Formats: sequence, structure tokens, C-alpha cells
Amino acid sequence: MNKTIGILTAMSVEHQQVSAMLDGVATEKGLAYDYTLGTLGGNRIVLQQCGIGKVNAASGVTDMILRHHPDCIVSTGVAGGIDSSLHVMDVVVGRATCYHDVFCGDDCDPGQVQGLPRLFLGDEALVDKALGISSPVRIVGGLICTGDRFVTGRKELEGIKADYSDGLAVDMESAAIAQVCHIYGVPFVSFRIISDTPGAEGHFQQYLDFWDTMADKSFAVTKAFLQALS
Repeated sequence: MNKTIGILTAMSVEHQQVSAMLDGVATEKGLAYDYTLGTLGGNRIVLQQCGIGKVNAASGVTDMILRHHPDCIVSTGVAGGIDSSLHVMDVVVGRATCYHDVFCGDDCDPGQVQGLPRLFLGDEALVDKALGISSPVRIVGGLICTGDRFVTGRKELEGIKADYSDGLAVDMESAAIAQVCHIYGVPFVSFRIISDTPGAEGHFQQYLDFWDTMADKSFAVTKAFLQALS
């Protein structure tokens, strides 16, 4: 077995998509989190559904690191696209992640937790692997912005872009997982499929339509990325 790869998803629908990719699936019960164990591309996979939001994400990845000692961690699932260059089913690979809802005073940059970097950089080798896979789905590298709210409107989007003009996507977990990985020294990357574009007309219906009609095809690119980590 080459490596132990930890994978975190927030929602059950995301967890089911990734679990279906694995061979030799088994379940491990934990005190706070259950794990789905299997193999993919010659690697041992440790999959956890951490739950939605920053606290769930940070708690879940800490449990995973201390329990399973993964060689690297991948956060995967869906995100909202907040740049006009992106469309539903595109994939954003987090060259960096940040918080869009943190303010620690005038001595810190917007989004910066005091004493920590403003941006948490994705592991270079993992980012290069993700951007190098062959896929009919468009894959781009850039900044993923994290906060504890589902971004729906144009006003919210413009506020995020004012602080992070190069932001490509928004989610509710990536930067929190990145912060814990930064503290523990574990290589990390966020690999996020665009399910919706906040601020667009019919935005929430767009999100629902993704799960109804596009999810299976979209998550095939996640499988290709994980197989490429062999």
C-alpha cells in the first residue's frame, strides 16, 4: 500500500459519492466520528463525513489526524463559484484557502486569524497532481474562501470579492481543515466541484439541479484525482 489518504466530506451526499469509488469497504466506529475505510489506486483511503461548517471540519480533521495519521488530507465535495470565469461542473483546486468571515482587529489582514497566515497554501505536489489529471471537466487552481454561511446573494459575493478579488469559490470547510493541517504539518489540498454560482438568477434551483442531474458525472473527476495519487 503506497499511502494513507484522509478524505473529508461535509455532507452525506458527498460522502456517498466518494464511498462508492472505494474497493474493500469497511466501517470503523469512533467515539465522535465514524470512518469508511477502503482502497483506491493502490492507496489506503480513510473517509470521514465531518459535517457542515468550520467547527465540524476542524474537529473532524483533528480526530482523523490523531486516529489514522494520514500521509495527506483531501477535502472534497462541492463549492459555489464566485468568479465569472467559472461554470457549474468546473473544479477548483485550492492553491490557497482563506476565511472570508474572520476579523481579528486592525492589526490583522481581513480573514486572518491572529498569529496564523492570511492564506493557507495547498500542498504543491497535491495541487500539481490535481491540475495535471486528464479530464473532460475543466480544472483550475486558485483561491477558495471559507465561511460559516451558505453564500446566496450578489451583495454577499461582492463583499467577499472586495477582500479577495482573486477568490474563485466559496465553501464552509476548506480553510478550517487547512488551518488544522497547517498546525499539525500534514499536506493538504481542497478539491471542489462547482455546484452553483451565487448571485445568479435561480441560484438555489441551480444547486438542486446539480445534485439531481450532474453529480455522478462530476464526481468522476474526484475519482481520477485520487487515483492519480498512486
